[in-house]
Amino acid sequence: MIPITEFKGRDVAVFGLARTGLAAARALAAGGARVHAWDDNDVSRAKAEAAGVPVSDINSRDWRTFAALVLSPGVPLTFPEPHRVVTLADATGVPIVSDIELFARAVNALPATQRPKLIGVTGTNGKSTTSALIAHILTEAGKDVRLGGNIGEAILDLPPLHPGAYYVIELSSYQLDLTSSLRLDAAVWLNTTPDHLDRHGDMNAYVAAKKRIFLNQGAADWAIIGVDDLYCAKACTELTRASVQHVAPISSGQALGRGVSALDGKIVDSLSGRSEVAADLAKAPALAGRHNAQNAAAAYAAARVLGADAKTIAQAMTTFPGLPHRLERVGSVQGVRFVNDSKATNANAAAQALAVYPRVYWIAGGVAKDGGIEELAPFFPRMARAYLIGQSAGDFSDALRDKVPVTMAGHLEAAVKLAFNDARASGEPHPVVLLSPACASFDQFKSYEDRGEQFRKFVTALAEAPPARNGGAA
Repeated sequence: MIPITEFKGRDVAVFGLARTGLAAARALAAGGARVHAWDDNDVSRAKAEAAGVPVSDINSRDWRTFAALVLSPGVPLTFPEPHRVVTLADATGVPIVSDIELFARAVNALPATQRPKLIGVTGTNGKSTTSALIAHILTEAGKDVRLGGNIGEAILDLPPLHPGAYYVIELSSYQLDLTSSLRLDAAVWLNTTPDHLDRHGDMNAYVAAKKRIFLNQGAADWAIIGVDDLYCAKACTELTRASVQHVAPISSGQALGRGVSALDGKIVDSLSGRSEVAADLAKAPALAGRHNAQNAAAAYAAARVLGADAKTIAQAMTTFPGLPHRLERVGSVQGVRFVNDSKATNANAAAQALAVYPRVYWIAGGVAKDGGIEELAPFFPRMARAYLIGQSAGDFSDALRDKVPVTMAGHLEAAVKLAFNDARASGEPHPVVLLSPACASFDQFKSYEDRGEQFRKFVTALAEAPPARNGGAA
């Protein structure tokens, strides 16, 4: 835990008692603050009390006594309208901060010689894989590395700050919206496609939140930014012109005069202005696909500017295990391969997975994002059949009509069985059943992780079942 002493002896409200809220409450209490933690959900409050976090109904308190409101990143800040606790804080002049902001202030309070290195990663897609890959590379390079934020442990649950440590922080747009003091030695912005517009309102607000990752950087710091979409390319041009920090463009398709590219399965290092092939992604099985090539280019750039040598980085990429629910191979049953890409909660993310395989039995559906699956049209020829589940099944079926054979499976277990039977009967060598839903999970599952674990469970059940005879259904 990282104790937060800034509010020692003062009252602090914490709203939202999921992973980050609980960590913030514990860190503030450890630093001597009087914590008043609350959540509108009865179950969350009960879990907080069971974990030793003091629960107090902040709705009935005098807000003028609070030194700050620590807000969970999932709570609406501005759009579609501020949550009532945000309105209360604004009305009484109570500063609103996030757990990331508390962490940033704790780092900034240290003498320069005691400051750890901070690496932040954001992007619509790929930020978890890139964060984990950077942490893996730096660990292989002999660094003292901690990984957290929007991935794994909450930032304030990580071990205490000390010089020589490297904190790799995955940052969502929600977290960046609430953060103003964070200064990153290396800030990575991978890509931007429409997402979370129900929270931000429009693309301008979403892009502005992402761009906050570069706040407070100085001449010694690095901005590492993808240039394969118009939003990030424009931001890269702006940063380069401003010349506040070093800028390293990255791409998974363009040859760059300066930066890092992933071209034809190779990482090309042009950070010095001279291009050299630095790594072969064919030797990194967990980094298949163009989207992972972009992730690898960004991770390479971050590790290089932080002092790791090219040979160490290349070797570390070959041993990177990948992450659950991201093109994760969960098993093979009677020659049929099953791939769990449950993290693909929008069409753009699903496109990255579909690009990897020339032919798939595709399981999709859930709570669709704006635009549905229109952008997946180039991949329709790769779909042997689509097995649709969840709330979006009807709309997806309409989009696929006369283009892709469709089975309305309804639920994931049925989809897995039906896709397995069709793939096995196809006669294709090593057919692939791909769960890449292009949707959020909340209509039928607790989270995308829960969806992926259910998929794994159903595949395991197939593997353990006796083989069907005469080609009958398993």
